[in-house]
Amino acid sequence: MKFFRDLSLSAATAGFVAVLVGFTSSVAIVFQAAQAFGATPAQITSWMWALGLGMGLCSALPSLWLRQPVMVAWSTPGAAVLASAGVAASASGAGFSMAEAVGAFMVCAALITLSGLTGLFERLMNRIPMAIASALLAGVLARFGLQAFAAAQTALPLVLLMLATYLGGKRLAPRYAVPATLVAAVVWVALNGQMAWGAVTFELAVPEFTAPVFSLSAAISLALPLFVVTMASQNLPGVAVMRATGYNLPVSKLITLTGLATLVLAPFGAFALNFSAITAAICMGPEAHEDKARRYTAAVVCGGIYVLIGLFGAVVTGLLTAFPKELVVAIAGLALLGSIGGGLHTALADERHREAALITFLVTLSGVVVAGVGSAFWGVVAGAAALAVQNAGRPAPRR
Repeated sequence: MKFFRDLSLSAATAGFVAVLVGFTSSVAIVFQAAQAFGATPAQITSWMWALGLGMGLCSALPSLWLRQPVMVAWSTPGAAVLASAGVAASASGAGFSMAEAVGAFMVCAALITLSGLTGLFERLMNRIPMAIASALLAGVLARFGLQAFAAAQTALPLVLLMLATYLGGKRLAPRYAVPATLVAAVVWVALNGQMAWGAVTFELAVPEFTAPVFSLSAAISLALPLFVVTMASQNLPGVAVMRATGYNLPVSKLITLTGLATLVLAPFGAFALNFSAITAAICMGPEAHEDKARRYTAAVVCGGIYVLIGLFGAVVTGLLTAFPKELVVAIAGLALLGSIGGGLHTALADERHREAALITFLVTLSGVVVAGVGSAFWGVVAGAAALAVQNAGRPAPRR
Protein backbone atom coordinates (compact mmCIF):
# COMPACT_ATOMS: atom_id res chain seq x y z
CA MET A 1 0.00 0.00 0.00
CA LYS A 2 1.33 3.42 -0.98
CA PHE A 3 0.61 4.91 2.43
CA PHE A 4 3.02 2.57 4.21
CA ARG A 5 5.71 3.19 1.56
CA ASP A 6 5.33 6.94 2.08
CA LEU A 7 5.16 6.80 5.87
CA SER A 8 8.24 7.87 7.82
CA LEU A 9 9.19 8.29 11.46
CA SER A 10 9.15 12.09 11.13
CA ALA A 11 5.64 12.05 9.65
CA ALA A 12 4.33 9.67 12.31
CA THR A 13 5.87 11.85 15.02
CA ALA A 14 4.33 14.97 13.48
CA GLY A 15 0.92 13.27 13.59
CA PHE A 16 1.37 12.34 17.25
CA VAL A 17 2.65 15.81 18.20
CA ALA A 18 -0.34 17.37 16.42
CA VAL A 19 -2.74 15.29 18.52
CA LEU A 20 -0.75 15.95 21.70
CA VAL A 21 -0.78 19.71 21.14
CA GLY A 22 -4.34 20.01 19.83
CA PHE A 23 -5.87 17.75 22.45
CA THR A 24 -4.10 18.76 25.64
CA SER A 25 -4.32 22.49 24.90
CA SER A 26 -8.12 22.58 24.67
CA VAL A 27 -9.74 19.42 26.04
CA ALA A 28 -10.50 21.19 29.33
CA ILE A 29 -12.53 23.80 27.43
CA VAL A 30 -14.58 21.04 25.79
CA PHE A 31 -15.27 19.52 29.21
CA GLN A 32 -16.41 22.93 30.48
CA ALA A 33 -18.70 23.36 27.48
CA ALA A 34 -20.32 19.98 28.13
CA GLN A 35 -20.74 20.70 31.84
CA ALA A 36 -22.36 24.07 31.05
CA PHE A 37 -25.33 22.12 29.68
CA GLY A 38 -25.48 19.74 32.62
CA ALA A 39 -23.71 16.84 30.92
CA THR A 40 -23.36 13.62 32.87
CA PRO A 41 -20.02 11.76 32.90
CA ALA A 42 -21.50 9.36 30.34
CA GLN A 43 -22.45 12.24 28.06
CA ILE A 44 -18.98 13.80 28.36
CA THR A 45 -17.49 10.46 27.32
CA SER A 46 -19.94 10.41 24.40
CA TRP A 47 -18.74 13.88 23.36
CA MET A 48 -15.16 12.58 23.20
CA TRP A 49 -16.34 9.55 21.19
CA ALA A 50 -18.17 11.72 18.65
CA LEU A 51 -15.44 14.36 18.37
CA GLY A 52 -12.66 11.78 18.14
CA LEU A 53 -14.37 9.81 15.38
CA GLY A 54 -15.41 12.95 13.53
CA MET A 55 -11.96 14.55 13.59
CA GLY A 56 -10.21 11.28 12.86
CA LEU A 57 -12.28 10.13 9.90
CA CYS A 58 -12.53 13.63 8.38
CA SER A 59 -8.74 13.92 8.56
CA ALA A 60 -7.57 10.43 7.61
CA LEU A 61 -9.96 9.48 4.78
CA PRO A 62 -9.68 12.68 2.66
CA SER A 63 -5.91 12.68 3.20
CA LEU A 64 -5.66 9.15 1.84
CA TRP A 65 -7.96 9.98 -1.07
CA LEU A 66 -6.34 13.29 -2.06
CA ARG A 67 -2.74 12.38 -1.10
CA GLN A 68 -2.60 15.77 0.61
CA PRO A 69 -2.78 16.52 4.34
CA VAL A 70 -6.31 17.36 5.46
CA MET A 71 -6.47 18.37 9.11
CA VAL A 72 -9.81 18.62 10.90
CA ALA A 73 -10.28 19.49 14.58
CA TRP A 74 -12.98 20.54 16.99
CA SER A 75 -13.73 24.24 17.29
CA THR A 76 -11.81 25.38 20.37
CA PRO A 77 -13.18 28.96 20.29
CA GLY A 78 -16.58 27.41 19.63
CA ALA A 79 -16.25 25.35 22.81
CA ALA A 80 -15.31 28.51 24.71
CA VAL A 81 -18.38 30.30 23.33
CA LEU A 82 -20.61 27.39 24.32
CA ALA A 83 -19.13 27.23 27.82
CA SER A 84 -19.58 30.96 28.45
CA ALA A 85 -23.05 31.10 26.87
CA GLY A 86 -24.21 28.07 28.82
CA VAL A 87 -22.94 29.44 32.13
CA ALA A 88 -24.43 32.90 31.43
CA ALA A 89 -27.81 31.40 30.56
CA SER A 90 -27.79 29.28 33.72
CA ALA A 91 -26.90 32.29 35.86
CA SER A 92 -29.89 34.18 34.46
CA GLY A 93 -32.20 31.28 35.25
CA ALA A 94 -32.78 30.41 31.59
CA GLY A 95 -30.21 27.69 31.11
CA PHE A 96 -30.19 25.49 28.01
CA SER A 97 -30.69 21.75 28.27
CA MET A 98 -28.43 19.27 26.54
CA ALA A 99 -31.22 18.58 24.03
CA GLU A 100 -31.46 22.28 23.15
CA ALA A 101 -27.66 22.45 22.83
CA VAL A 102 -27.70 19.50 20.43
CA GLY A 103 -30.37 21.25 18.38
CA ALA A 104 -28.10 24.33 18.21
CA PHE A 105 -25.17 22.13 17.13
CA MET A 106 -27.26 20.82 14.25
CA VAL A 107 -28.30 24.33 13.18
CA CYS A 108 -24.64 25.37 13.17
CA ALA A 109 -23.76 22.24 11.18
CA ALA A 110 -26.42 23.10 8.59
CA LEU A 111 -24.95 26.61 8.21
CA ILE A 112 -21.43 25.21 7.78
CA THR A 113 -22.70 22.76 5.17
CA LEU A 114 -24.46 25.58 3.34
CA SER A 115 -21.24 27.61 3.31
CA GLY A 116 -19.46 24.71 1.68
CA LEU A 117 -22.17 23.87 -0.86
CA THR A 118 -22.49 27.47 -2.07
CA GLY A 119 -18.72 28.04 -2.23
CA LEU A 120 -19.11 31.48 -0.64
CA PHE A 121 -16.38 30.94 1.95
CA GLU A 122 -13.85 29.67 -0.59
CA ARG A 123 -14.53 32.61 -2.92
CA LEU A 124 -13.88 34.96 -0.02
CA MET A 125 -10.61 33.21 0.80
CA ASN A 126 -9.47 33.41 -2.83
CA ARG A 127 -9.49 37.21 -2.55
CA ILE A 128 -6.98 37.28 0.31
CA PRO A 129 -3.40 37.95 -0.95
CA MET A 130 -0.76 35.32 -0.17
CA ALA A 131 1.21 37.84 1.91
CA ILE A 132 -1.78 38.39 4.20
CA ALA A 133 -2.47 34.65 4.46
CA SER A 134 1.19 33.95 5.30
CA ALA A 135 1.25 36.73 7.90
CA LEU A 136 -1.91 35.28 9.43
CA LEU A 137 -0.25 31.87 9.60
CA ALA A 138 2.87 33.30 11.23
CA GLY A 139 0.81 35.29 13.74
CA VAL A 140 -1.27 32.27 14.73
CA LEU A 141 1.80 30.09 15.19
CA ALA A 142 4.18 32.62 16.76
CA ARG A 143 2.27 32.51 20.04
CA PHE A 144 3.21 28.84 20.37
CA GLY A 145 6.83 29.68 19.61
CA LEU A 146 6.81 32.24 22.43
CA GLN A 147 5.18 29.81 24.83
CA ALA A 148 7.88 27.22 24.09
CA PHE A 149 10.58 29.47 25.52
CA ALA A 150 8.37 30.97 28.22
CA ALA A 151 8.06 27.42 29.59
CA ALA A 152 11.69 27.76 30.70
CA GLN A 153 10.45 29.87 33.62
CA THR A 154 8.92 26.82 35.29
CA ALA A 155 10.89 23.95 33.67
CA LEU A 156 14.31 25.30 32.68
CA PRO A 157 16.22 21.97 32.61
CA LEU A 158 13.52 20.31 30.48
CA VAL A 159 13.35 23.18 27.97
CA LEU A 160 17.16 23.43 27.72
CA LEU A 161 17.37 19.67 27.11
CA MET A 162 14.71 19.85 24.40
CA LEU A 163 16.34 22.86 22.73
CA ALA A 164 19.78 21.24 22.77
CA THR A 165 18.36 17.98 21.37
CA TYR A 166 16.46 19.84 18.67
CA LEU A 167 19.47 21.90 17.56
CA GLY A 168 21.71 18.85 17.60
CA GLY A 169 19.14 16.91 15.62
CA LYS A 170 18.82 19.69 13.02
CA ARG A 171 22.60 19.59 12.62
CA LEU A 172 23.05 15.82 12.41
CA ALA A 173 19.71 14.41 11.17
CA PRO A 174 17.19 17.19 10.35
CA ARG A 175 14.31 14.80 9.56
CA TYR A 176 14.49 13.27 13.01
CA ALA A 177 15.07 16.41 15.09
CA VAL A 178 11.50 16.60 16.41
CA PRO A 179 11.13 12.84 17.12
CA ALA A 180 14.45 12.86 18.98
CA THR A 181 13.39 15.91 20.97
CA LEU A 182 10.10 14.30 21.94
CA VAL A 183 11.78 11.05 23.03
CA ALA A 184 14.39 12.91 25.09
CA ALA A 185 11.68 14.97 26.78
CA VAL A 186 9.49 11.97 27.61
CA VAL A 187 12.47 10.07 29.07
CA TRP A 188 13.43 13.11 31.15
CA VAL A 189 9.98 13.67 32.68
CA ALA A 190 9.50 9.92 33.27
CA LEU A 191 12.83 9.61 35.09
CA ASN A 192 11.98 12.65 37.19
CA GLY A 193 8.54 11.37 38.12
CA GLN A 194 6.69 14.17 36.34
CA MET A 195 4.24 11.98 34.40
CA ALA A 196 0.71 12.08 35.87
CA TRP A 197 -0.02 8.38 35.49
CA GLY A 198 -2.95 8.70 37.89
CA ALA A 199 -4.93 10.34 35.07
CA VAL A 200 -4.96 7.07 33.11
CA THR A 201 -8.07 4.91 33.48
CA PHE A 202 -9.03 1.89 31.38
CA GLU A 203 -12.52 1.92 29.87
CA LEU A 204 -14.10 2.06 26.44
CA ALA A 205 -16.17 5.03 25.35
CA VAL A 206 -19.89 4.38 24.82
CA PRO A 207 -21.88 6.81 22.64
CA GLU A 208 -25.05 8.24 24.15
CA PHE A 209 -27.75 9.63 21.85
CA THR A 210 -29.51 12.87 22.78
CA ALA A 211 -32.60 13.76 20.77
CA PRO A 212 -32.35 17.38 19.58
CA VAL A 213 -34.77 20.08 20.62
CA PHE A 214 -34.86 23.15 18.37
CA SER A 215 -35.57 26.54 19.90
CA LEU A 216 -35.17 30.10 18.63
CA SER A 217 -33.32 31.22 21.75
CA ALA A 218 -30.75 28.41 21.44
CA ALA A 219 -30.32 29.13 17.73
CA ILE A 220 -29.59 32.81 18.44
CA SER A 221 -27.57 32.37 21.64
CA LEU A 222 -25.66 29.20 20.74
CA ALA A 223 -25.85 28.23 17.05
CA LEU A 224 -25.08 31.60 15.42
CA PRO A 225 -22.12 32.53 17.68
CA LEU A 226 -20.76 28.98 17.29
CA PHE A 227 -21.00 29.26 13.50
CA VAL A 228 -19.37 32.71 13.35
CA VAL A 229 -16.37 31.90 15.54
CA THR A 230 -15.88 28.51 13.85
CA MET A 231 -15.72 30.08 10.39
CA ALA A 232 -13.76 33.20 11.39
CA SER A 233 -11.41 31.83 14.04
CA GLN A 234 -10.91 28.26 12.79
CA ASN A 235 -11.72 27.74 9.12
CA LEU A 236 -10.22 31.06 8.00
CA PRO A 237 -6.73 30.46 9.50
CA GLY A 238 -7.03 26.79 8.52
CA VAL A 239 -7.34 27.73 4.86
CA ALA A 240 -4.51 30.24 5.31
CA VAL A 241 -2.26 27.40 6.48
CA MET A 242 -3.16 25.33 3.40
CA ARG A 243 -2.39 28.23 1.05
CA ALA A 244 0.80 29.25 2.85
CA THR A 245 2.17 25.71 2.78
CA GLY A 246 1.36 25.29 -0.90
CA TYR A 247 -1.54 22.84 -0.82
CA ASN A 248 -4.43 23.37 -3.23
CA LEU A 249 -7.20 21.52 -1.45
CA PRO A 250 -10.92 21.55 -2.42
CA VAL A 251 -11.93 23.89 0.38
CA SER A 252 -15.67 24.01 -0.31
CA LYS A 253 -16.02 20.23 -0.52
CA LEU A 254 -14.06 19.72 2.67
CA ILE A 255 -16.11 22.34 4.55
CA THR A 256 -19.24 20.56 3.33
CA LEU A 257 -17.77 17.32 4.69
CA THR A 258 -17.12 18.83 8.12
CA GLY A 259 -20.65 20.25 8.19
CA LEU A 260 -22.26 16.93 7.31
CA ALA A 261 -20.09 15.04 9.80
CA THR A 262 -21.09 17.49 12.53
CA LEU A 263 -24.74 17.11 11.57
CA VAL A 264 -24.58 13.31 11.90
CA LEU A 265 -22.54 13.26 15.11
CA ALA A 266 -24.15 16.24 16.86
CA PRO A 267 -26.69 14.10 18.80
CA PHE A 268 -23.70 12.33 20.38
CA GLY A 269 -21.83 15.56 21.27
CA ALA A 270 -19.89 16.75 18.20
CA PHE A 271 -20.61 20.48 18.48
CA ALA A 272 -18.50 21.74 15.53
CA LEU A 273 -15.82 20.24 13.27
CA ASN A 274 -13.59 22.50 11.20
CA PHE A 275 -10.16 22.96 9.64
CA SER A 276 -7.31 23.11 12.13
CA ALA A 277 -4.55 25.71 11.93
CA ILE A 278 -1.89 25.02 14.58
CA THR A 279 -1.91 21.25 14.22
CA ALA A 280 -2.24 21.55 10.44
CA ALA A 281 0.97 23.55 10.33
CA ILE A 282 2.73 20.74 12.20
CA CYS A 283 1.63 18.12 9.67
CA MET A 284 1.93 20.33 6.56
CA GLY A 285 5.32 21.83 7.40
CA PRO A 286 8.82 20.66 6.49
CA GLU A 287 9.33 19.01 9.88
CA ALA A 288 6.74 16.36 8.95
CA HIS A 289 8.66 15.32 5.83
CA GLU A 290 11.09 16.95 3.43
CA ASP A 291 8.98 15.66 0.53
CA LYS A 292 5.79 17.71 0.36
CA ALA A 293 3.98 14.90 -1.48
CA ARG A 294 4.44 12.53 1.48
CA ARG A 295 3.27 14.78 4.30
CA TYR A 296 -0.28 13.48 3.95
CA THR A 297 0.85 10.47 5.96
CA ALA A 298 1.23 12.72 9.03
CA ALA A 299 -2.42 13.75 8.71
CA VAL A 300 -3.48 10.10 8.36
CA VAL A 301 -1.56 9.17 11.51
CA CYS A 302 -3.13 12.12 13.33
CA GLY A 303 -6.58 11.02 12.17
CA GLY A 304 -5.93 7.45 13.27
CA ILE A 305 -4.97 8.58 16.77
CA TYR A 306 -8.09 10.74 16.97
CA VAL A 307 -10.20 7.68 16.12
CA LEU A 308 -8.47 5.78 18.95
CA ILE A 309 -9.27 8.68 21.28
CA GLY A 310 -12.89 8.35 20.27
CA LEU A 311 -13.02 4.59 20.74
CA PHE A 312 -10.96 4.34 23.90
CA GLY A 313 -11.97 7.73 25.33
CA ALA A 314 -10.75 7.84 28.89
CA VAL A 315 -7.65 5.69 28.25
CA VAL A 316 -6.12 7.88 25.55
CA THR A 317 -7.33 11.08 27.23
CA GLY A 318 -5.48 10.06 30.37
CA LEU A 319 -2.30 9.18 28.47
CA LEU A 320 -2.21 12.49 26.61
CA THR A 321 -3.00 14.61 29.65
CA ALA A 322 -0.32 12.80 31.67
CA PHE A 323 2.41 14.86 29.97
CA PRO A 324 3.54 18.03 31.80
CA LYS A 325 2.19 21.19 30.15
CA GLU A 326 5.74 22.54 29.67
CA LEU A 327 6.62 19.53 27.53
CA VAL A 328 3.53 20.05 25.38
CA VAL A 329 4.10 23.76 24.70
CA ALA A 330 7.84 23.30 24.16
CA ILE A 331 7.49 20.50 21.60
CA ALA A 332 4.77 22.48 19.82
CA GLY A 333 6.91 25.60 19.57
CA LEU A 334 9.98 23.72 18.32
CA ALA A 335 7.96 21.70 15.79
CA LEU A 336 6.48 24.93 14.40
CA LEU A 337 9.72 26.92 14.00
CA GLY A 338 10.03 26.04 10.31
CA SER A 339 6.43 27.02 9.59
CA ILE A 340 6.77 30.30 11.48
CA GLY A 341 9.92 31.21 9.58
CA GLY A 342 8.42 30.24 6.23
CA GLY A 343 5.27 32.26 6.92
CA LEU A 344 7.24 35.37 7.84
CA HIS A 345 9.51 35.02 4.82
CA THR A 346 6.57 34.84 2.40
CA ALA A 347 4.64 37.58 4.20
CA LEU A 348 7.48 40.11 4.08
CA ALA A 349 9.07 39.20 0.75
CA ASP A 350 6.95 41.57 -1.39
CA GLU A 351 7.61 45.19 -0.41
CA ARG A 352 4.20 46.28 -1.75
CA HIS A 353 2.42 44.09 0.83
CA ARG A 354 5.00 44.26 3.63
CA GLU A 355 3.32 46.78 5.95
CA ALA A 356 -0.14 45.26 5.52
CA ALA A 357 1.31 41.81 6.20
CA LEU A 358 3.13 43.11 9.28
CA ILE A 359 -0.10 44.62 10.61
CA THR A 360 -1.88 41.30 10.01
CA PHE A 361 0.90 39.47 11.86
CA LEU A 362 0.88 41.80 14.88
CA VAL A 363 -2.92 41.96 15.26
CA THR A 364 -3.14 38.16 14.99
CA LEU A 365 -0.29 37.68 17.48
CA SER A 366 -1.92 40.10 19.94
CA GLY A 367 -4.70 37.63 20.73
CA VAL A 368 -7.30 40.41 20.82
CA VAL A 369 -10.94 39.28 20.96
CA VAL A 370 -13.65 41.68 19.76
CA ALA A 371 -17.36 40.78 19.81
CA GLY A 372 -16.41 37.22 20.70
CA VAL A 373 -14.36 36.78 17.51
CA GLY A 374 -10.67 35.96 17.80
CA SER A 375 -7.59 37.78 16.56
CA ALA A 376 -7.15 35.65 13.42
CA PHE A 377 -10.22 37.21 11.86
CA TRP A 378 -9.34 40.75 12.96
CA GLY A 379 -5.79 40.29 11.70
CA VAL A 380 -7.12 39.66 8.21
CA VAL A 381 -9.53 42.60 8.50
CA ALA A 382 -6.75 44.95 9.64
CA GLY A 383 -4.34 43.75 6.95
CA ALA A 384 -6.96 44.02 4.21
CA ALA A 385 -7.87 47.53 5.37
CA ALA A 386 -4.22 48.58 5.36
CA LEU A 387 -3.77 47.14 1.88
CA ALA A 388 -6.88 48.93 0.62
CA VAL A 389 -5.64 52.28 1.98
CA GLN A 390 -2.19 51.79 0.47
CA ASN A 391 -3.59 50.88 -2.95
CA ALA A 392 -6.38 53.47 -3.06
CA GLY A 393 -6.12 55.55 -6.22
CA ARG A 394 -3.18 53.58 -7.57
CA PRO A 395 -3.37 51.70 -10.88
CA ALA A 396 -3.39 47.94 -10.63
CA PRO A 397 0.05 46.41 -11.25
CA ARG A 398 0.63 44.98 -14.71
CA ARG A 399 0.77 41.21 -14.93
